[in-house]
Amino acid sequence: MRKLRRPPRSRLRFVELADVKSQLSSQGKDLQAKDVEIVELKRRLNEQVDKCESLEIDLEAEKVKAATAEEARDVSTAALNVAQTNYSEAQGIVDTLAFEAEWMRSRGVVLVANFVLNAGELDRVVAALTDAARAAGHRGGYLECAQHVEEVFGQEFDVSHCSVTDQANVELTRVENAYDHLSLPVMDLVTKALEHDDWCHRLKAILDPPITVELSDEEGTAGDDGGNDGDDGDEGDQRDDSGNDEFE
Repeated sequence: MRKLRRPPRSRLRFVELADVKSQLSSQGKDLQAKDVEIVELKRRLNEQVDKCESLEIDLEAEKVKAATAEEARDVSTAALNVAQTNYSEAQGIVDTLAFEAEWMRSRGVVLVANFVLNAGELDRVVAALTDAARAAGHRGGYLECAQHVEEVFGQEFDVSHCSVTDQANVELTRVENAYDHLSLPVMDLVTKALEHDDWCHRLKAILDPPITVELSDEEGTAGDDGGNDGDDGDEGDQRDDSGNDEFE
């Protein structure tokens, strides 16, 4: 048999080098592809980072908007509560004024008129005015008749016999002046009451006070005996007397 010749070592090394170069070339291409992928990944990562930062900025802006909106809502709620309170107070004032105006129209004016017409001061000055006017009219008529008599008889008529003195007109003027400047206490009270915010309450106290019922001794004793069986009679009398004092 023939002996096979081994290839020379140089040729083997060449083949090995070629394989190594081929592997290195393949690995280089892989590395380049990886570099490209890394670059792309970095680009995407940067994009995501930028997007996250933008989202964080937007989120902060939305938080600020939410806080501002919440604060505005609180302010609006407080303003609404104040407005509702003011409206309730104003409505209460309007209702009170309407009630007071209705009372004044339906009852207050009548009460004032009755107090004025029934005032003793007005009665006295009107009576004095009536007497003075009657006296002045009487003397005026007497003097007019005397003048007619003088014209008929052609002689002076003595007017000293007139029962009314010549001061009648002076007295009438004085009484008229007193009537024109008459001041009634009830009107002074009404005027002072109208100067206050609670004028209606004050007028009612002056013109339309609560009606009190005065109990007789028998009614008071019966009421005390009925409500306190077995009490001492002297104590009942004392309570009865105190009750009458209170109603008086």
